[in-house]
Amino acid sequence: MPEWIEIFLKTLLSVVVLFFMTKLLGKRQVSQLSLFEYITGITIGNLAAYISLEKDWYLGLVSLAAWVACSLGIEFLQLKSKKMRDFIDGKGTVLIRDGKVLEDNLKKERLTTDELMEQLRKRSVFKVADVEFAIMEPDGDINVLLARKNQPLTAKHLGIQVAPEQEPQAVIMDGEIMDEALATIGLNRGWLKTELDKLGVTIENVFLGQVDSYSQLYVDLFDDKIMVPVPQEKANLFATLKKCEGDLMLFGLTTNNKAAKEMYEQCSKQMEELIAQLEPVLKR
Repeated sequence: MPEWIEIFLKTLLSVVVLFFMTKLLGKRQVSQLSLFEYITGITIGNLAAYISLEKDWYLGLVSLAAWVACSLGIEFLQLKSKKMRDFIDGKGTVLIRDGKVLEDNLKKERLTTDELMEQLRKRSVFKVADVEFAIMEPDGDINVLLARKNQPLTAKHLGIQVAPEQEPQAVIMDGEIMDEALATIGLNRGWLKTELDKLGVTIENVFLGQVDSYSQLYVDLFDDKIMVPVPQEKANLFATLKKCEGDLMLFGLTTNNKAAKEMYEQCSKQMEELIAQLEPVLKR
């Protein structure tokens, strides 16, 4: 066998072996690497290159298997023991507490003030005094908690009850219907065709179609020049409810019948309460 064919076949073998070994090690090997996982990744890459080029390539496979087994064993120990996790991955280091930089911890992590400020700016924080708590995680990432007065307002701060939202389901991809996604939200192809007819588009022209938790269909077409109307079901329902409230108030003001006036006023108050409850949902 020519040497170039042999190298080609061994390279393919090393790619396949490396892929399955990486899958075996799990997703953390790709992201959020600890120090040991970083070393393991470099070593496995070198061993894969060895398998591709050396004649005694099977020895590379043995070494690769040993490294993977060692890595899996350490991950198992980390799952079972916090002491092992702290020893291998290390602990988080507090850098800022109550708006004050902890200089000793900064020196311990060999982090300069400029680097700290750069990390804060990446999180849209420009004043250390605005930070309640900042910690450097074992993977080197810095997480920041703003002081309560500097946190952005949320519905909870305003005392507004917001309905839970389910994740949108992609029901059309590349012009193909995703039946599993439709079934997940309790819809079918007939409903989808009706919604597309309302928008005046065909399935073949849809690059991506998503349905939110309120069964509203949003589509992105292959042709970006074509404008598609945004779903208005919630806005229309809110407007209809407000119109009903207004009509009830008007009937109560125009009628001369005392009993009817009281009935309309009572219904108007009930409608007002209903709208107040639904407004956080319908105006999202």
